Amino acid sequence: MKSLIGDKKFYRMVLIVCIPIVIQNGFTNLASLLDNVMIGQLGTLSMSGVSISNQLFQVFNVSVFGAMSGAGIFLAQFYGRGNRDGVHNCFRIKMLLGILISILAICIFKVLGPSLISLYLNDDPTDSLTTLNFGKQYMDVMLIGLIPFAITQVYSSSLRETGNTVLPMKASVIAVIVNFCINYILIFGHFGFPKLGVIGAAIGTVISRVVEMGINVAAGYNKYLRDAMRLDKISGDIFKNVVKRGIPLLCNEILWSISIALISQCYSTRGLEAVAAINITTTVTNFFMIICYAMGNSISIIVGQRLGAGEIEYAKDYDLKMVFMNFMMCLCIGVALFGCSSFIPQIYNTSIEVKSLATSLLRVSACMLPIISLYYSSYFTMRAGGKTL
Repeated sequence: MKSLIGDKKFYRMVLIVCIPIVIQNGFTNLASLLDNVMIGQLGTLSMSGVSISNQLFQVFNVSVFGAMSGAGIFLAQFYGRGNRDGVHNCFRIKMLLGILISILAICIFKVLGPSLISLYLNDDPTDSLTTLNFGKQYMDVMLIGLIPFAITQVYSSSLRETGNTVLPMKASVIAVIVNFCINYILIFGHFGFPKLGVIGAAIGTVISRVVEMGINVAAGYNKYLRDAMRLDKISGDIFKNVVKRGIPLLCNEILWSISIALISQCYSTRGLEAVAAINITTTVTNFFMIICYAMGNSISIIVGQRLGAGEIEYAKDYDLKMVFMNFMMCLCIGVALFGCSSFIPQIYNTSIEVKSLATSLLRVSACMLPIISLYYSSYFTMRAGGKTL
């Protein structure tokens, strides 16, 4: 048991890395939750249309995350051993991959977006058509924000991997505040602005992403990544190693996100009530899993830097303690989610059937949180050591 419990110095080190990530993820997920609640006030069809579009965008989001991961392994290790050229090369590779994936995603969603949304619509034809229109309106605006999102991920992940978790946190907090204010104004038409509904929600998200990108770019340029932004050639050896380690991660993330989208499509055969209930469950569960995600990222950063510095035994010791710490925290969070699962769906303007189903699904998710924590900890442990296959 002693090997699972750290001293004050250990927990102080973990919290210095983890707390800014928790705050950043917390505000990001809070924005999603507030968006979800506000759009939910417009009715089940609006919420379902936005939910389906976001489910499709999740494939893009996770693909960008996977593309960043391969280069991120090496970036953290290069930083741990003080190799500035290695850090800069990894940053450039991230930027190249992020832009390419964004352009590909925009083309796919522009051409196939309505057809992909239609796969989830198996209810009354009139309701399905209305839901399709809401989803398409939301998607068309959100496409503008894909490239800013990718650039933000390049900078924020690189800043975290170089030990600076505070700047991305500040950018995320400001972006969430901007998103909430614009959503409140444009979704419901306050302060003399037109009532735009789902289009207003999309505009708020896009503007907040541009703001977040601007803050991250300015922070990275002024302090940490100025030299990395020069258009120099990328080292062939580093590029080969990043591709070798990164392709399994990218494939893993893409296949995982597609599988989630397909599972949601299967749920949609039960009608729009199921789509709405899954939407509520996913959004709320993601909010409660903030610490799980943050601890996974912290494991990747701390263990990766120790491995890069050649401190193998320290890396093993830190990792074991952080895995146990993550498990215990997620166990407590799961208990809390189970306890309030019947109250959360009541804040949505939807049917009794949707609220009842969401309550049951939230209870299942609550029971799974400790198990998911072990999966995430293991995933980020293997990733930090380059064991991506």
